[in-house]
Amino acid sequence: MQLPKAHMFDQSGQWIPLKTYDDFDNGLGELIDLWSSLDKAATQQRKQAALAHYKADLEAATLQWADNKAKSKKYAAIAQELAEFEEVLVNGAGPEA
Repeated sequence: MQLPKAHMFDQSGQWIPLKTYDDFDNGLGELIDLWSSLDKAATQQRKQAALAHYKADLEAATLQWADNKAKSKKYAAIAQELAEFEEVLVNGAGPEA
C-alpha cells in the first residue's frame, strides 16, 4: 500500500498547519489513511507526529472559534471523530462483527 497523498507534510517533511474547516475535515481522513498505511515511509514516528500536530492545530482552531456557535459545533464534531479514532488506536477495532 502506498502512502496516502497527504497534504499534512510538505516535500521536506515539515508539518503544514491546518487552518480551515476543510483542512481539518480532509486532514482527518488523511490521518486515518496514514495510520492504516503499510508503506515503509509511514513510520510510527511519522504517524505520531501527524497525530500530535493535528491535535494541536485542532485545539487552536477550537479555541479560536469558541465564541462562534456554528463553527464551534463543526470543530467539536471533528474533535469527536478524532476521539473515536484515537480510541480505536488504543483499544483496537473491537469485537469482530
